[in-house]
Amino acid sequence: MNEKGLLIVLSGPSGVGKGTVRQAVFSRPDAKFEYSISITTRKPREGEKDGVDYFFKTREEFEQLIKDDKLLEYAEYVGNYYGTPVDYVQETLNAGKDVFLEIEVQGAKQVREKFPDGLFIFLMPPSLGELQNRIVGRGTESEDLISNRMEAARKEIELMSMYDYIVENDDVELAVDRINAIVLAEHHRSERCVSKYIKLLEVK
Repeated sequence: MNEKGLLIVLSGPSGVGKGTVRQAVFSRPDAKFEYSISITTRKPREGEKDGVDYFFKTREEFEQLIKDDKLLEYAEYVGNYYGTPVDYVQETLNAGKDVFLEIEVQGAKQVREKFPDGLFIFLMPPSLGELQNRIVGRGTESEDLISNRMEAARKEIELMSMYDYIVENDDVELAVDRINAIVLAEHHRSERCVSKYIKLLEVK
């Protein structure tokens, strides 16, 4: 029987670089995570592909998924829905594979309630000024939307204490090193693996 996989949740304020860090995590040759692609109603940004970065759905399609209870979590953020398909996550964990989620803070709160034994990592910007620079640097948001995102970011940062670990994204590769070290340590946490090794005492 396979050991159950570890659910890894990477979250943080808008603009902190969650997508960039997630891509860097998976670009490492030793990456062994399964990535759960989120569903969103927002329009694709330049270079984003449906089924790779997100599953892009209409608002009507998304609300039908809510009614059908097909989402592990979902949230509405700055006028758009974001959510995680539940069946894929559960099946992959049961197969003994680690699942990596990159989601918004509101969604992470819902996942924490349903998967309290998951690993929750909050990605933190070096400063609020740097966070605003990154959002502005995208060149995709209006001044009003930037202001909304910064206000939302402040509220999200206030919730960082609900996470198990906080990783500063001052440098993408260093952030990936920290995340990988945390995941490795979590796999060796006694409550996660004691049942496996206690069986050794039963062997005569």
